[in-house]
Amino acid sequence: MNPKIAVVILNWNNWKDTIECIESLRQITYPDYNVIVVDNASLDNSLEKIRRYCKGEIAVKSAFFKYLKKNKPIEIIEYTKEESEKIEFNFAEIILIKNDKNYGFAEGNNIGIRYSMNTLNSDYMLLLNNDTVVASDFLGELIKVSENEDNIGFVSPKIYYYNFNSKQNVINFAGGSLNMFKGQSQSIGVNEIDNGQYDKIKTVKYGEGSCLLVKREVLEKIGLFDTEYFAYWEEVDLCIRGYKRGYRSVYAPKARIWHKVSASTDNPTKLYYYTRNKFWFMQKYASRVEYISFIVLFFGFYFWNLICKYTLYGLYKRNLKQSNYFLKGIKKGILIK
Repeated sequence: MNPKIAVVILNWNNWKDTIECIESLRQITYPDYNVIVVDNASLDNSLEKIRRYCKGEIAVKSAFFKYLKKNKPIEIIEYTKEESEKIEFNFAEIILIKNDKNYGFAEGNNIGIRYSMNTLNSDYMLLLNNDTVVASDFLGELIKVSENEDNIGFVSPKIYYYNFNSKQNVINFAGGSLNMFKGQSQSIGVNEIDNGQYDKIKTVKYGEGSCLLVKREVLEKIGLFDTEYFAYWEEVDLCIRGYKRGYRSVYAPKARIWHKVSASTDNPTKLYYYTRNKFWFMQKYASRVEYISFIVLFFGFYFWNLICKYTLYGLYKRNLKQSNYFLKGIKKGILIK
């Protein structure tokens, strides 16, 4: 029997990407899965657009697949967040959970995970960013690797950029590495053209949050995402918690997806959370020697480099929001949670 999979997709003011992601999922070869779309109180009419797509009223254009009219309409059930936590069992091809506010990446995904565990009784949860499209065999390849050994807790695919200078074969993620002395997480293979150099299954430090397959038993033992992160570093935290309980993170190269990675890495809100959460992560997991090394490197080199970058850019744009959010992230991150 095929393991039962729940695919959790978080939407926030981005319905066009979400329906392209869902349409790519509708064309995969794996037979036993449900799609849970968790909407974080979008203000762009996302709910109505997703409903219309499911009815077959909105066609999806994509360079990665041909839109199929014949698999519409799609059966959909809707719940509020509160309702989703009380339902004992119900089935639909797509479950739409309507949150009352933006719970962030961590708790937004947790809401979908709890529904999949408690109501659908899924064997695996696949956390999938809404700005991705997937290869037709990607889920089967992820499951194949995960089922190979009992101590594999997390599996992530080979992730390409959706569009890198009109190329679709440029790698964004081929496994995650972690340097605790520097406080740096890094995607292996980033910005490299895929020439088969990362085609071996291997154990990595963490799996990428944009597409992460997690065994149910792992979440039952270690818990879900730490909601205090809100966004960024939460998937690294989850994988490290799993590692400490004996579960490996594994990279599965035959599973492929394409990710619309944000072109801007200097979004002020992202900068705040990423900076703050880096400190929180290091306080939680670094040894004393590692943390001292991180602090020395951060304030001795990275801080001055980045503050100059953000300040000069802010002066040029007459907006110092980036440098202010960077400083706020440091201040909040240094404070012990």
